Amino acid sequence: MKPSTDSLGDRYFHVVESRVWIAEEPADSAYSTHFLGMLDDYACWGVDVPRGEDPSDGGALDLFSFFGRASQEDWLVAGRAVQLVEWARTHRFCGRCGDKTEALPGERAMKCAACGLMNFPRLAPAMITLVTRGPAGPDQEALLAQGVQFRGPMYSCLAGFVEPGETLEGAVVREVFEEVGVHIGTVTYMGSQPWPFPHSLMLGFRAEWVSGEIVCDPSEILDANWYRKDALPNIPPGISIARKLIDSWLNE
Repeated sequence: MKPSTDSLGDRYFHVVESRVWIAEEPADSAYSTHFLGMLDDYACWGVDVPRGEDPSDGGALDLFSFFGRASQEDWLVAGRAVQLVEWARTHRFCGRCGDKTEALPGERAMKCAACGLMNFPRLAPAMITLVTRGPAGPDQEALLAQGVQFRGPMYSCLAGFVEPGETLEGAVVREVFEEVGVHIGTVTYMGSQPWPFPHSLMLGFRAEWVSGEIVCDPSEILDANWYRKDALPNIPPGISIARKLIDSWLNE
């Protein structure tokens, strides 16, 4: 990928550890940069700030904090910067022969100079689903759960990574059963969202409860319950596709 020759200028998304700070020039010309794409006729670059350095003087923000303080477009580009910089940081050497890798001109890839093995940015597909029970209407309930990794007492949709050789729909059915012990059917795709925590693509679904009582997997879920639209617990903020799935259900 190359910047457009019609670019009005450059924007540099400095990645300080996993935080982001934006400037119109790179803080240090010696820092490695990665072209991210064009945004409103501006060429955007991800800048790899070496460990221990902080040209933002504490001004860099993690992606959760950056959301709401920047436009949706800037947040998406910042997420891309974090993912691509971290990918380059962790693929400096070949996983097959151990020799050094080099960025491949004209393609988003790191190539081993010795054996030719190419590595591309990692993207982990993950499903997230809102399970509902009962006919559509005010009495319909949604299954929401509090994960063991959640920041605070928040309830959200069920989610998990897709396994090798597994369909997306199969992952939905498996993850729901593994996490809360219920059987579901009528799995319907709703949309997707890049989720740079650290490198996921969230694929949103709706599903209908078929049978079973809630039995939480304690390694994954602290608590899970059925909730009516007029009695919801604390749910995720608008940053997430989980909130979009819940809002879509509330507005039906």
